[in-house]
Amino acid sequence: MPSINPSPAQLAAFNTNVTDDTPLLMLNLLRYQAQARYPAGSSHTPCSGREAYARYSQTALRKVRGVGGEVQVMAIAQAALIAPADEHWDELLLVRYPSKAAFLSMLADPEYQAATEHRTAALADSRLIATTPR
Repeated sequence: MPSINPSPAQLAAFNTNVTDDTPLLMLNLLRYQAQARYPAGSSHTPCSGREAYARYSQTALRKVRGVGGEVQVMAIAQAALIAPADEHWDELLLVRYPSKAAFLSMLADPEYQAATEHRTAALADSRLIATTPR
């Protein structure tokens, strides 16, 4: 089953299990829709999933930087050497945030929340994994 947006339970577990003041590296695995899936009646011009994600990224990257974060790696996935046979990803992003609070403040930002419409339309599946650097 595709995973596009975090559930309330996943956000609560993140908030409980991740240390407050430790920098985070957020691993994003992205698989795009061939055609973005905007809700019926959307005013957005039809486009590919990759193009819809670029629309989201215009706001998201500004908001990441606004909370002191930065994209550390952005890469096109080539081949999975260790993975289930039917699992594949189009892109990988590794984004650094100075703290859990910084990440959560970005998620709460109304402009960021509005931009997630493009992310949701863009993705066929995704993973977002919080990690802490050693």
